[in-house]
Amino acid sequence: MKTPVKLALLAAASLLSVGAAEAADCKIGISMKTLDAPYFAAQDVSAKKRAEEIGCTVIASDAQNDLNKQVSDVEDMVAQGIGALIINPRDSQGLVPAVNAATAAGVKVFVIDSTLDPSADFVTLVQSSNMQNGMLVGGWIADNTKGKDLKIALLSGDQGNEVGQERRLGVLAGLLEGQLRNGGSAKFEVVGQGWGLWNNEGGLKAMEDILTAHPDVNVVLGENDSMVLGARKALEAANKLDDVLLVAAADGQKEALEMIKDGKYGATGLNDPALVAATAVDLAKKAIDEELPASTPKTTYTTPVAITKGNVEQYYKPDAVF
Repeated sequence: MKTPVKLALLAAASLLSVGAAEAADCKIGISMKTLDAPYFAAQDVSAKKRAEEIGCTVIASDAQNDLNKQVSDVEDMVAQGIGALIINPRDSQGLVPAVNAATAAGVKVFVIDSTLDPSADFVTLVQSSNMQNGMLVGGWIADNTKGKDLKIALLSGDQGNEVGQERRLGVLAGLLEGQLRNGGSAKFEVVGQGWGLWNNEGGLKAMEDILTAHPDVNVVLGENDSMVLGARKALEAANKLDDVLLVAAADGQKEALEMIKDGKYGATGLNDPALVAATAVDLAKKAIDEELPASTPKTTYTTPVAITKGNVEQYYKPDAVF
């Protein structure tokens, strides 16, 4: 005869075994191109957290910005029996063979943030809409600089990067449309483009170079917040900070949002790494459970937003990793 205590223990053991079975049925690989930046670290943390919340086991790797290592990481995960792979690719073309091999092995592949070449066989790319975010930021610039002769310093990430191109073209298109909407004509000048390599130091150096040639800059437009935050240091050192509007096409980095709250930074596009990663995990779970619609688009966008002083409180998270 089983006592109440034994029955309780058996029930608990049964629940544990069910949970273990569910976890075994849902094994997700997370391959990050690098964790050496707050944005990517936040993606990694969010993906792991969300996977564990929905009962999946996780195998995670950091490619450390090494294409060959990321290829090897993916191969190892496939060999360990993952059902889905979430990958932020180091190289849009270099990862195609590894991704195609994973798909051929029955793994459902989801790309986050960075693009993959169209020849790659994956379920969907999850990212914020660089073009739509950019259009919103550009429209905000137009609305807040009416009547000003805009001389723009453009801070780009690295040459040939498709994400950077989408971001800058989105903002400039939004600015053009906004000026046409507001006054029936459009006029602005991009006086220089600097390559800031997506980071603070790169933005600082690129801004110093642009200021040397074009000291009359009155708008700094960066393809991410980090470069604009670096550029701000260069402007401060040159005693030009009060005369320049700071805007970014993307990210919503915590430090930028703090400055938006204080009126020291104009606007940025919402590119929430935690939201992108968690969305990909939810889609991966549905794919493993065979609940993902066949009509799932090749690209899945999060909702576009221009973060400004008017709405920053909705997006500022003081305890955020990024």
